[in-house]
Amino acid sequence: MEDEAEIYDGIRAQFPLTFGKQSKSQTPLEVIHNTTRRSTTTEPKPSSSSTSTSTSASSSQSSLPALSSSSKAWLDSLRSNSKHKNPKFSEFEASNSEPKSTVGEGDGGGGFTMEHSRPEAESGVDMIGPPRPPAVLGSEEDDEVMVGPPPPLVGAATEEDDDGEVMIGPPRPPEGVKMVDSDDDDDDELDDEVEENRYRIPMSNEIVLKGHSKVVSALAVDHTGSRVLSGSYDYTVRMYDFQGMNAHLASFRQLEPFEGHQVRALSWSPTAGFFLCVTGSAQAKIYDRDGLTIGEFVRGDMYIRDLKNTKGHISGLTCGEWHPKTKETILTSSEDGSLRIWDVNDFNSQKQVIKPKLARPGRVPVTTCAWDREGKSIAGGVGDGSIQIWNLKPGWGSRPDVHVEKAHSDDITGLKFSSDRRLLLSRSFDNTLKVWDLRQMKQSLKVFEELPNHYGQTNIAFSPDEQLIFTGTSIEKDNSTGGLLCFYDREKLELVSKVGISPTYSVVQSAWHPKLNQVFATVGDKSQGGTHIMYDPTLSKRGALVCVARAPRKKSVDDFEANPVIHNPHALPLFRDQPSRKRQREKILKDPIKSHKPELPITGPGHGGRTGATKGSLLTQYLLKQGGMLKETWMEEDPREAILKYADAAAKDPKFIAPAYAQTQPKPVFAESESEEEE
Repeated sequence: MEDEAEIYDGIRAQFPLTFGKQSKSQTPLEVIHNTTRRSTTTEPKPSSSSTSTSTSASSSQSSLPALSSSSKAWLDSLRSNSKHKNPKFSEFEASNSEPKSTVGEGDGGGGFTMEHSRPEAESGVDMIGPPRPPAVLGSEEDDEVMVGPPPPLVGAATEEDDDGEVMIGPPRPPEGVKMVDSDDDDDDELDDEVEENRYRIPMSNEIVLKGHSKVVSALAVDHTGSRVLSGSYDYTVRMYDFQGMNAHLASFRQLEPFEGHQVRALSWSPTAGFFLCVTGSAQAKIYDRDGLTIGEFVRGDMYIRDLKNTKGHISGLTCGEWHPKTKETILTSSEDGSLRIWDVNDFNSQKQVIKPKLARPGRVPVTTCAWDREGKSIAGGVGDGSIQIWNLKPGWGSRPDVHVEKAHSDDITGLKFSSDRRLLLSRSFDNTLKVWDLRQMKQSLKVFEELPNHYGQTNIAFSPDEQLIFTGTSIEKDNSTGGLLCFYDREKLELVSKVGISPTYSVVQSAWHPKLNQVFATVGDKSQGGTHIMYDPTLSKRGALVCVARAPRKKSVDDFEANPVIHNPHALPLFRDQPSRKRQREKILKDPIKSHKPELPITGPGHGGRTGATKGSLLTQYLLKQGGMLKETWMEEDPREAILKYADAAAKDPKFIAPAYAQTQPKPVFAESESEEEE
C-alpha cells in the first residue's frame, strides 16, 4: 500500500494543483456594490453653494471606492478630485496650453512662431501634471535649472499697465476667460462635504427585502445583526437571515400570529433568543428564534368593569416592547386603556396593571409605550394627547410621576428615551416631532413640523452615537415628495438632511443598527410593502454586505429531477381485482329493486286513497286498489249515491260479511232521498 501511495504522489506531482478542477468565475465586489448603489443620494440642507455641491456630487459618483479601501483615503481622494475637476479651471488651463503660440520680439523686430517642447515625446515617458511653459529665446540662463514659478511670456511680462507701473505676479489670463473665485468655491465644497460626512450616514447603497403585500408596520433587528423581523398589515411576519440569504433576498420563514389581525409591533429579547409579536388582537405571542410558538398571553374578561381585576387585555393591542435588561419581563399597551407588565414564565396572568391618569373617567386607548435604556422607567402615549411616565420603584402604582397634558393635538405614535435619560422624543398624528427635556417637561425644547404621518406605528430613533434624530414621513395626495427619512442634529436641533426612500410609499418604521452601521426603513401602501436597507461598503459591516455578495447557488445536473409518470395497474381490466363480497352486498343494497326496498311514504295530504303516513302500505288499501274499487273520482261523488250503487250487486252476490248474517239479520230498509220526501 505504501508503494502505491508513493507512486500516486509521484505521478500527481507532475500535474498542477488545479488539474481536474473547474475554476468558478467570481464577480468583483466593486461590481456587485455598483448594482446596489442608490440613484438618488441625500438631500442636504439648502445653502448658498448649491451649484458647487452638485458638481462635487457628480465627481464623487464617478470614482467609487473599493470595499478594501479605507474611508479616510477615499474622502481625501474625493476632495482632491473636486479641486482639480473644476470645469472653469480646466478651461483656463486648456487655453494656456495651446500647441503653438506667437511671441513678440524683444528689440522691435517682427514676430515669429515657436512650437512648445514635448519632453514626453523625446523621452518616451507620459507627461504628468500641467505642460511646461515655452522656452524664451535669447535667455542667458538656458543651461541652468529653473527654480520657482516659470518666467512670464515675453511681451506679457514687460508690458506696462495703464498707470505706467510694471506688472508684478503671475500673468493675467487671456481675454475671453472669466475669472472665478475658485478658492471660495473649493472652500464651500469642502465645507459641504465635511458637513455631510461629519455624521457618516451610510446611504450610498441600498437593498430591499420584499415579500409583503401591504405596508410593513413593524421592524425588529436582533442585537447581533444577523436576523431581521418584519410585520405587516397583511397579517404576516417574515423572518430574514443575513447569513443564509443570497442575492435573491428571500425570507426563510413566514408566520401568521393571529388570523385577520394586523401586526403592530415586534421586539427581540435581550438575549436575542425569543421575540415578542403584538397584533391587533388582545393576546400577545412569544416565539423563539426560529419562529416556533412558545406561548400566548391570556385574554381578560371583557364583562369586568375594573381593568385591574382582569387577567389580561380585553381589547386590541397597540404596542409592546421587551425589557432591555431582564429577559423575563414584557410591556404591552392596549386600546382598553391600560398598560400591563408580563412575566414570560406565566402566560395566565400579568404582574402589574397600569391605568393612566385621565381628565374624565372612562377608557381612553394607550397608543404607544416604551422602556428607557435601563428599564427603570416606562413612558406611555395616551389617546387624549398626553405623555405619562412611571418610575419603577418600590411601592409604585398607577399614578404617573410625570404627566404632560396635551403634549400633542392627536394620537401619539412613537416614544423614545435617550440613553443618558435626558431627552424624550415623541411622534404624533399631528405631523410633528417633539423633543422634550425630562428635567423640565412643561414645554418641549423643539417642535419639528411638516412631517406627515398616517400610520399608527410611525416611530423615531437615534443614531448609534445619538448625535442624530431621524424619523419617517408618509406620502400625501397633493404632494409628490414621497416617503422620506428626515435627520436632525441633537445638539443644534436643526435639520441635517432629508433622504428619499420611496417616491410612492410611506416610511413607517426606521432603525439604525449600531453593530452593522446600516439604516433600516420600512415602506408600503395598501398593495405592497418592503424593508429598505441602506449601507456603505466602506463604513458598514456584515449584514447586507454578506448577502449581496453571495450569488445564488447554480443548479447542477444532480439537482435535476424528472417528474415521474405513475401508471395505475388497477386501471387496466387485466390487473383489476375482483370485487369482494362486501362490496357486492353494498352495491346490491343501493339497488332499490334487488334489495326489495319498500315504497317510501308520501309527504303532505293523501292522494288516491293513500294517506300521507302509510302511502299504500295497508292491506285494505292494496286490496281496494287491485279490485278496481278505489278510483280517482271518489272525491267528486256523493257518498250516499256511491254506496247505493253497489246495493243491487251486494244483494245478488254477497262476498264477505253478508252471507254469514243472512239468516239472522233483518232486511235493511234504506231511507228515501230528500227530494222524494219533498214531493
